[in-house]
Amino acid sequence: MALHKIFKIIGIVLGLLGVLFMALLLGGNESAMDWLIYTGYIVLAVVIVMVLLFVLKGVFEGDIKKTLISVGVFAAIIIVSYVLADSTPMELPDDGGMTSESGSKWVGTGLYTFYILAIVAVGLMVFSGFKKITNR
Repeated sequence: MALHKIFKIIGIVLGLLGVLFMALLLGGNESAMDWLIYTGYIVLAVVIVMVLLFVLKGVFEGDIKKTLISVGVFAAIIIVSYVLADSTPMELPDDGGMTSESGSKWVGTGLYTFYILAIVAVGLMVFSGFKKITNR
């Protein structure tokens, strides 16, 4: 429980720093932009560390088989998305440059992964609602 309190205090402090830097930025202080970006990096690092700690804590306390199955299914979805993605370079509208084949492939992979996960989530919500209705 002490770890949770520490992370909560760190989160509040970083949130207050973010509000302070945002107020400076909106007040016309352009140099505050660098500090705002650094605060964002710090918050990102803290969040990543917290997620890793709690995930590892949950893995060691719970059933590792279910965790590995979930990670495997997620990896399979990413692999399927990568196979489905197109690597055709696209022209960018603003500067007229071209995306690389690799960049185009990974953007497509991210989009297909999102679509698959969204369809699965909506499908599970519909299935859950249908199951609740039929069990009454």
